[in-house]
Amino acid sequence: MEKFVKLTGVAAPLPIKNVDTDMIIPKQFLKTIKRTGLGKHLFDEMRYTMRGEEVHDFVLNQPEYRNSCILISGENFGCGSSREHAPWALLDFGIRCVIAPSFADIFYNNCFKNGILPVVLPKKDVERLMHFAEIGKNSLLTVDLEQQNVTAPDGIVCNFDIDQFRKHCLINGLDDIAMTLEKADKIEVFEKKEKQITPWLF
Repeated sequence: MEKFVKLTGVAAPLPIKNVDTDMIIPKQFLKTIKRTGLGKHLFDEMRYTMRGEEVHDFVLNQPEYRNSCILISGENFGCGSSREHAPWALLDFGIRCVIAPSFADIFYNNCFKNGILPVVLPKKDVERLMHFAEIGKNSLLTVDLEQQNVTAPDGIVCNFDIDQFRKHCLINGLDDIAMTLEKADKIEVFEKKEKQITPWLF
């Protein structure tokens, strides 16, 4: 998993409440178990017409937001079904951070496991950042995980809270598998011991 320490980039404004996982990645794209290739289908039903043509008014189709790495949205982001494809699609598009007043619990947890930082800020702070995001590519935000803050173009700093274990995992690029492999030596010692005690299990 790619490390997340500090991120500076264009933020795409999506001022919608209750963005559910089916909006993020529609159900017809859930057949794959690969984490790549889903970015082109991110917000598919909002980004494209029935003919597959781009909807020019949708934020991620606008030239200044095509390379956004931060997404700012409304309350209860990621609600709905617990599909891990949702953070996969965001990450494959290039989104490394989502800022919102609140998140659905399962989506929030899945973000950390896939290298995305979900930032919870008070509504007034989200609205301030949303304003700057709407300016476009000349308005960059900086998200500093070590310092636990988001800096707006006007210099205003918004601080956020985060679980320290999750912070450690993101900064060091540790997903569940990587954390297990950190204890590979202890696992090997345990297996050797168990083979001697219960060889029939092996």
